[in-house]
Amino acid sequence: MNASLAFLLHAFVLLLEFYHTLRGLSRSMLACLHTGQLALLAILVSSGIVLQVLACALYNNWWPMLTVIMYVILPMPLMFFMGSKSTSLMSSDGDGWANFTKFLTGASVVGSIAIPSILKHAGIIGWGALAMELSSFLVFAVATLWMLQMSNEDGYSML
Repeated sequence: MNASLAFLLHAFVLLLEFYHTLRGLSRSMLACLHTGQLALLAILVSSGIVLQVLACALYNNWWPMLTVIMYVILPMPLMFFMGSKSTSLMSSDGDGWANFTKFLTGASVVGSIAIPSILKHAGIIGWGALAMELSSFLVFAVATLWMLQMSNEDGYSML
């Protein structure tokens, strides 16, 4: 048997054992794990901010900070317009406000990718700043999706 295949099989078995031990944990241990997830989410968002600032500071060009406008606008529709009637942001059902929220969120996501791309195309920023901007966007997207997934698991979520 190939060594890498054996390693993957062993890792899968360890993951299954870990999942079975998580199912038997007490309520206080699960709350502690949830707190750890929140801490990791905060670290993820902080690293996205650091990448954003580094994209500007390393290349001595602060034009990529325009993307921060989109990062600030991105959660606003979710907080203001998403009612408790809709079960999820990813569901196809919803009223007019839920659809408007989805549209504004999509426009913010497209703007987060388009602003650095347009700045690179215009020759204002270089390839390194573009790569750091897009990696910052990727980190923020992972953090946002993880936050939405965590809020779907909770009974006290606002989204």
